[in-house]
Amino acid sequence: MIFATNRRRLLTGGVSGLGAAGLAGCANGAIAGLDKRARSLDIANQDEPLTLDPQKCAGTWENNIVGNMFVGLTMEDAKAEPIPGMAERWEVSEDALTWTFYLRPAVWSDGVRCDAHDFVYAFRRVLDPASMAEYAPLLYPLKNAQQVNKGEAPPSALGVTALGDRVLEIQLDHPTPYLPQVLKHHAAYPVPKHTLERYGDAWIKPEHVVVNGPFTLVKWWSNYIVHLRKNPLYWEAGEVVFNDLYFYPTTNNNTAARGVESGERGWSTDFPTDLYDDLRGSIPAYVHCAPYLLMECFFFNCTRAPFNDVRVRQALSMALDREFIASRIFHTGEQPAYAIVPPGIANYTPTARYAWAGTPLEARRAEALRLLQAAGYGPDRPLRFALEHSTSRERPRVAVVAQADWRAIAPWVTVELKPTESQVHYANMRARNYDVGDGAWAADFNDARNYLYLFETRTGGQNYGGYSNLQFDDLVAQSDQASDLVQRAALMAQAEQIALNDCPLCASIFSVSKNLVHPDLTGFSDNLEDIHRARWFGIRNFLPKP
Repeated sequence: MIFATNRRRLLTGGVSGLGAAGLAGCANGAIAGLDKRARSLDIANQDEPLTLDPQKCAGTWENNIVGNMFVGLTMEDAKAEPIPGMAERWEVSEDALTWTFYLRPAVWSDGVRCDAHDFVYAFRRVLDPASMAEYAPLLYPLKNAQQVNKGEAPPSALGVTALGDRVLEIQLDHPTPYLPQVLKHHAAYPVPKHTLERYGDAWIKPEHVVVNGPFTLVKWWSNYIVHLRKNPLYWEAGEVVFNDLYFYPTTNNNTAARGVESGERGWSTDFPTDLYDDLRGSIPAYVHCAPYLLMECFFFNCTRAPFNDVRVRQALSMALDREFIASRIFHTGEQPAYAIVPPGIANYTPTARYAWAGTPLEARRAEALRLLQAAGYGPDRPLRFALEHSTSRERPRVAVVAQADWRAIAPWVTVELKPTESQVHYANMRARNYDVGDGAWAADFNDARNYLYLFETRTGGQNYGGYSNLQFDDLVAQSDQASDLVQRAALMAQAEQIALNDCPLCASIFSVSKNLVHPDLTGFSDNLEDIHRARWFGIRNFLPKP
């Protein structure tokens, strides 16, 4: 196939500056997505990373890479559950506001000690408003974190203190039972103070970067490949099977699937749903579909007309045919979404739903027409807006369905489609430079709080629609203070219902993870967060080195 042909051309010097020794999965000129002799893995990884700085990245495709380079106080096991990482153990005070972490002896990949002081530096850095870290609000449970991030308090006020080289104390503003989940997130990774102070933002370049995780960065050819190599100074390096990981940005998931079929890739983090049946016929052992904490939706820009009118947002939310999208566009186990929080989330019984969730589609469209007319729209004042959508994966097909559904409300509803490359698309949404934008939210940690985070007034850019409701904010704040898990879940459900009534987004489907995995790649475990670290990977019947 064309993938292998192009690969062989590269191996024979068809692209200047890329030697055969630096290319993925090639042992003695062989082409193998999973190379058993070299112990290397080629990965089709969706989009091109904007950055590999763990405190500044935001995409799941970036997390796939940096999560193999760095380890936080906690880390993911094969099921993506939090387990001890840099912290061997921890203690929690009786009021649950002080956590003391005892760190293992570890070094950065340049041999410099990695310790509690690096964590203090890292937490202050990510919350420094000058860093403009998108995920800084994720750490707001830390004492004074919001004030530091808003520039209202100095970094030294943050409740993170090194009590010694290997003892770290974290103080919280409120009980946070999910803190071990948060601390495995890339925003909470340590960063090497000695390297950042020397190189500044260039610290993450391959020639400068140092890491504390299983793999370090060797090469990053923009829009072609990111190459990671086993870090011999990682504290459990002897248990890491793979020597090399090669991540290819592959925005076209059809290309990704064909790469696996041809043997060019050993793992693809996505595949097109319209190839599902074909792939189950041609490479059934490779196909993994599993429940996933991913909600796909359309965000409304609540800061501008016409979407500053709740009736317009409600009307469009009602008119979307979610069943068609789930069964005809996807059909790999997706569910129509009539709520924000996906099923299966920990310690949460989903009770919130759109009030009209059980109403037939035609009746919903009739009510949508009434709402738009009540908002002042009609033949003499048509409703016109643009739907900006990502060009990757199934997004263009879903956008066409949404356009047709919204046009079907009335002939005076006009929807312009604006296809946009993913990175630009999300930058536009963070800047609220859009009308309606498609999007998705994959859980950063397995807790409903992570979905409510999207709609808090204080969240900033990741509150894509600029939604603000003080009653919602108050209920979320109350849930943060609740020590009883049942009471906490009830408060979060009330907050979710308020957001659903206000419709800052139009929920579309609850998705599933879709991976193509070489059957001889062991240690890959389907999980709700769809996070798979190569630390746990092995190779069935691997070959000895020649």
